[in-house]
Amino acid sequence: MNQTPCVRSEVKIGKYWSDKYEKSLYGIAVIGLFVFQVFAGKSGRAVADLFSYKNFDYYNIYAWVSVHHMIQMLIALAIIVVLSKLLKVDFGFKLGDTKKGMKYLMVYTVIFAVFTLVCHILMYIYNMLPMYDFPLNKNNVLGTLGFQLFLSGSSEEIVFRAIPITILIYVFGKSIYLKQGITLETIIASFLFSIAHIKWSLSPFTIDVNYFQVFYAFILGTIQGVVYQRTHSILYPALMHSISNVLMVGAGYLCTILF
Repeated sequence: MNQTPCVRSEVKIGKYWSDKYEKSLYGIAVIGLFVFQVFAGKSGRAVADLFSYKNFDYYNIYAWVSVHHMIQMLIALAIIVVLSKLLKVDFGFKLGDTKKGMKYLMVYTVIFAVFTLVCHILMYIYNMLPMYDFPLNKNNVLGTLGFQLFLSGSSEEIVFRAIPITILIYVFGKSIYLKQGITLETIIASFLFSIAHIKWSLSPFTIDVNYFQVFYAFILGTIQGVVYQRTHSILYPALMHSISNVLMVGAGYLCTILF
């Protein structure tokens, strides 16, 4: 009796269950990453809430958020140390491809500087320049810009880029390329990063979405994710992240002072 059809059927069924298992595992990993990011963020808030910053940050504009970002970064670094030993994976804490990294960093900085200039010119024309509920004195300006420069990029890139991209590659066994050199893991990491900018609560259930901010975070997150994978280092996307924040916030301050 010819057994070939039966063999083919078994191969197809085996592949079906294998694919289904891999997809399920990938989905569980994505959910786990989301839970980790929520936990890190809420832990950072809980610790930051323990202190009063009125003596040196009266308007609470940089000290609280600095503590929050430091705590979530420390949690992420602790997890990275454990996973590096258990899974033998590289999270990109080396210089990587310095030639590519410096090229991407310079090009990004120039393009983003032009983008920032154009945005603020348009905001000035349409009377939409940012307004602040705190004085632009030396302490407030240096405090907020210092946070953007030293903590915003380093903390968020470790939490939202290095960990999710590396873990998703490990779970699937390889990068999943889509188009133009962009990978599925980069898109998922950018999605998780963008929804982290949504304000929500379960009790009571509320959702507050700034769609421009979510889209903005997704686009920049995708760019930084691509750079992370191409340079094999978290250093360059972290610098890109910090520089873009300093440029945008600093330009707002400058325009407010000048106009």
